[in-house]
Amino acid sequence: MQTPYYLIDKSRLLPNMEKIAWLREASGVKCLLALKCFATWSVFDFMSEYMDGSTSSSLYEVRLGREKFPGETHAYSVAYADHEIGQVLECSDKIIFNSIGQLNKFADASQGHIRGLRVNPGVSTSDFDLADPARPFSRLGEHDPAAIDAVADQIRGLMFHNNCENDSYDRFDEMLTLIEDRFGDVIHKMDWVSLGGGIHFTGEGYPIEKLAARLKRFAQSFGIQVYLEPGEAAITGAATLEVTVLDTMHNGKNLAIVDSSIEAHMLDLLIYREPAKISPDTGSEEWMICGKSCLAGDIFGEFHFDAPLKAGDRLSFQDAAGYTMVKKNWFNGVKMPSIAIRELDGTTRMVRDFDYSDFAAALS
Repeated sequence: MQTPYYLIDKSRLLPNMEKIAWLREASGVKCLLALKCFATWSVFDFMSEYMDGSTSSSLYEVRLGREKFPGETHAYSVAYADHEIGQVLECSDKIIFNSIGQLNKFADASQGHIRGLRVNPGVSTSDFDLADPARPFSRLGEHDPAAIDAVADQIRGLMFHNNCENDSYDRFDEMLTLIEDRFGDVIHKMDWVSLGGGIHFTGEGYPIEKLAARLKRFAQSFGIQVYLEPGEAAITGAATLEVTVLDTMHNGKNLAIVDSSIEAHMLDLLIYREPAKISPDTGSEEWMICGKSCLAGDIFGEFHFDAPLKAGDRLSFQDAAGYTMVKKNWFNGVKMPSIAIRELDGTTRMVRDFDYSDFAAALS
């Protein structure tokens, strides 16, 4: 297959799914795929065997979840527009409002629908201010327990999303205890609570048994159904970005230019100033891998190889599922990577290719 393309490997996706299924059984939680992280619906049928449904951040995501992912469909958005709310309600089983203002604004429209409210507990695990939901002056959720209690009769659930790439069970436990202490009175009035995503419980060595016991205890203490919204936990390590070296140069360092771009295809690397991953990253040859866009900082990172790179060599960037396909763009008109799936039997099939017509159709 012609590069660049994202390769989703079901054999690498399966271990994450099995851990999610185990956690559901052991704790009683329900797990919804966070489409903001991963929305490649060609594997939704496979993932739905291990998960309870999907959760969204926009009208288009909730539509995709309703149409493509069997099970429950939760709707959330930082703010709904007047012209969106009807379709959002049609496509969702539960709607979560970000603010009391939005809850009140759409009270009549959402009458009879299962409603929830996002709560900002004021603590998080984010190392990046850009992604910290509890940053100062955050717009993400209501923070006053008294104000939330005043509208408790209008809602049946709460959503807390304050974990971010959190691989520490102790920190999760500490923050959940804070939530219980500060918001316990209103949680007692609810039917369900979502604890959002960002809990890295499918990672190697994570004490998933402790997590299951803690979640079960939380649910029983308040008499609620608990939801988790795994995004990266569901798809970590499940895909690669396959690229080809187009040219090599030397300008104080060995440079290799590939037929892809972080600006267009792995945008989070640029946003968070993180390098891509290549495995194995060993050998005596050190090379800087560069994207083909005109952005000077379009660089995947510096890696080690056993031999000098040359035009035509194939490279695989690891862990390329989360926040890649949902953020890809047409910057510089660089060809958008195709999407391929490797089945459990080892066969690979192309499920989507993008060409000039897609580029032109995105413009006017």
